[in-house]
Amino acid sequence: MSAPATPTRTEPSVSTAVSRDLRREVLEANLRIPRAGLATLTWGNVSGVDRQAGVFVIKPSGVAYDALSEEDLVVVSLSDGKVVEGHLRPSTDTETHRSLYLAFPSIGGVTHTHSTHAVAFAQARRPIPVLGTTHADTFNGPVPVTEALTPRQCATDYEYNTGQVIVDLLDRDDTRAGEVPGALVAHHGPFTWGADATKSLEHAVICEAVAEMALHTIALGAVEPPQHLLDRHFTRKHGPGAYYGNPRTV
Repeated sequence: MSAPATPTRTEPSVSTAVSRDLRREVLEANLRIPRAGLATLTWGNVSGVDRQAGVFVIKPSGVAYDALSEEDLVVVSLSDGKVVEGHLRPSTDTETHRSLYLAFPSIGGVTHTHSTHAVAFAQARRPIPVLGTTHADTFNGPVPVTEALTPRQCATDYEYNTGQVIVDLLDRDDTRAGEVPGALVAHHGPFTWGADATKSLEHAVICEAVAEMALHTIALGAVEPPQHLLDRHFTRKHGPGAYYGNPRTV
């Protein structure tokens, strides 16, 4: 599937009844990027999708986090990548977000950052290995790294193809995307996702934390943990037998 390299402004062709709750959630998730130490300057963005309306909401390109407002957020058509609401250009990574939304129906939010330790693994083209239970609590396996984009993929529809190398890496498997909610784009950085924008940002925080832990562990001399221990930790939080945490009461 191909797409315009740069989404352009058009008259609305889909329902743009984006809830105020979604706008607020996307704004708050973007504002948390610098607070969590995941971005230098404006190097990061979060989006959230409204599949019923056929649109997603994303941070505008190059706007400083401390200047970002709800009105600055851009609404983009899920079907063709065109801007349907907003007075600013959307993030340059918009087409990557759209590519992931189209491939994985369970995804409700996407986060991209250039956080230091995760980027180190991406630049080295190495997956983040599972070296302990902190990693296994969220990722059921290594955080994988993609193949490098080809000259053709870079020349045409680059941002959309950035998403497609992630899609190919996960074999377009929605279940796998749910169990490993993140990937490293070779020589670029991490993309994470989740049930909503907030969860995708949480996974970005965890991805960076486990990348830092992995680098320290590798420096000390990594020891492969037993698989049964990793499995136990993942299933405590995920799947039909999960028992971690408490249900919300409000």
